[in-house]
Amino acid sequence: MKVGIVGFAGSGKTTVFNTLTGLQAEVGYGSKDKANLGIIKVPDGRIDRLGELYEPKKLVFAEISFIDIAGPEGERAGSEQGLDARIVQHMREADALVHVLRAFESPLLSSPADPVRDLAGFEEELILTDLVQIEKRIERLKKERDSQRERDLMDRCHAHLTSELPLRTLEFTVEERTTVAGFRFLSLKPLLLLLNVDEDGIARGVPAATSELAAARSLDILAMCGRAEMDISQLTPDEQAEFLSDLGISEPARDRFVQAAYRLLNLISFLTAGPDECRAWPIPAGTTAHRAAGTIHTDIEKRFIKANVVRFEDLVELGSIPKAKEAGKLRIEGKEYVVQDGDVIEFQHNA
Repeated sequence: MKVGIVGFAGSGKTTVFNTLTGLQAEVGYGSKDKANLGIIKVPDGRIDRLGELYEPKKLVFAEISFIDIAGPEGERAGSEQGLDARIVQHMREADALVHVLRAFESPLLSSPADPVRDLAGFEEELILTDLVQIEKRIERLKKERDSQRERDLMDRCHAHLTSELPLRTLEFTVEERTTVAGFRFLSLKPLLLLLNVDEDGIARGVPAATSELAAARSLDILAMCGRAEMDISQLTPDEQAEFLSDLGISEPARDRFVQAAYRLLNLISFLTAGPDECRAWPIPAGTTAHRAAGTIHTDIEKRFIKANVVRFEDLVELGSIPKAKEAGKLRIEGKEYVVQDGDVIEFQHNA
């Protein structure tokens, strides 16, 4: 599960990356050959609450990998060939993208902050990069026999991109989505917008013009001051509360952002609880109990018998699995049960 942090140079991507990961990657480094990588635990109060209930040896949270990817220079963006090949390669490795939009003034940049301009400009770069790739693929398909179905699909994608629309807004059948997934098109990747504001802009949130543009493109957007959040992350809890109060906000944006990125990947968590550990297990939404068991161990999936399931809220209210069973809140589910976010599950399997 990798989320790429992208955007034009100078947008504050690496500052945001450092805030999220607690690392100290060099700000302004911008190497196209190398991307910064960090792993982040997804905040989940349910695991903390289960820890209070079971007092286990350890708590294990779901994790996301974030990649800080160098961005093109805003003034020099717009090459007819799309983004630099090395940047594209890093972006293709990501499962989803977070576009950091600059909403602060910088003496190091010649252009004023304009999130609307940068959102449209970066989207154009993604679309152009995909167009170049698709045109090359169509040329190759013209020389191959029995390729009409894929050719029709590529022609449809090409027409959509030519209309200046990203592939994430194009309807695909299940079979078509399987085909296009292999090409790792950039404009097909799920996208979250992060507005990087200055301290004065924290309390104001997302400006109406930027919010309307995001809504028109069916994109979620969060506002965050990367510099302030990086400073906050290095403080003690008491100091954090005081700093946040001075800024006029109730909680760090970091947790909200990480959870939004988790949802962007279309992930949910089922939970396991016991004296050894309480743990969140990330799975794609729509996963069956049989497949979910395999995230714990392949042997459990192979020898699956049933799943004992209780909702997190019911378990906390009643205090234990036996009491949940007595109250009729413990369900026995089979292989095809679709796991829901917050299910606490105990899998039974053959030895």
